[in-house]
Amino acid sequence: MLRRLEFDDMNQAAAVHRKSFDQALPHLAGLHTQEEDFQFFRERVFSTCELWGYFENRELAGIVAFRDGWIDHLYVLPGSQGRGIGTALLNAARDHFAKLSLWTFRCNQSARQFYEKHGFLLIRETGGTGNEENEPDVMYSWSSAP
Repeated sequence: MLRRLEFDDMNQAAAVHRKSFDQALPHLAGLHTQEEDFQFFRERVFSTCELWGYFENRELAGIVAFRDGWIDHLYVLPGSQGRGIGTALLNAARDHFAKLSLWTFRCNQSARQFYEKHGFLLIRETGGTGNEENEPDVMYSWSSAP
């Protein structure tokens, strides 16, 4: 089930983010404490983004956070990947904007393949000086216009 998330869902959203992030990028695991993640989602993400979640058996399995043509976060729990949850979350953002952009890490090949499969085009690559992880990243964009 897909629904818009509320403030009370933020700790669960932060936990989905952390589990998914650490699985995809184990060399970057442990940059923040659990409480720092909770605080970030409650104070920053919730106040600046629209958040949607996908629930399986009443448990949050994936999240998307988007704003003004940007996807800031899209994460699906490792055990729930490959079932269309990421596509459903991506489509929730696409329903709101005709153009979307996002950043992902250059080394995150599964994320890159997912976005490219869904029509996102590589726009820019950086050495990572603009993110707190100092990890090389890539910017993708999508437009509903042909």
